[in-house]
Amino acid sequence: MIKAAFYIKDKKYFGFSVSGHAGYDIEGKDIVCSAVSALVINTINSIEQLTNDYYTKKIDEAGSIKFKLKTPASKESELLIKALRIGLCDIYEQYGNEHIRIFFKEV
Repeated sequence: MIKAAFYIKDKKYFGFSVSGHAGYDIEGKDIVCSAVSALVINTINSIEQLTNDYYTKKIDEAGSIKFKLKTPASKESELLIKALRIGLCDIYEQYGNEHIRIFFKEV
């Protein structure tokens, strides 16, 4: 199962982490994993290329990603992270909590 967590401080998004595998199909054919990966990578690339925000990201060998903004999120970064949330919630609605779970962490 994929676990996605969004980090929130003062009602603003400033990061997220995604780990695990959906288990929807075999590796290489798992459309849930592919969809989540595409959304996450696009979000990180978009923040990197479209904003001046500073961030840290950690990717381990298993494919888990932890992304956090170092400075307060610009409007653009926050919008992109919210768009990621919308996409992941749509996947959750389509495939259910046996494949993906979404959490919100106030920090």
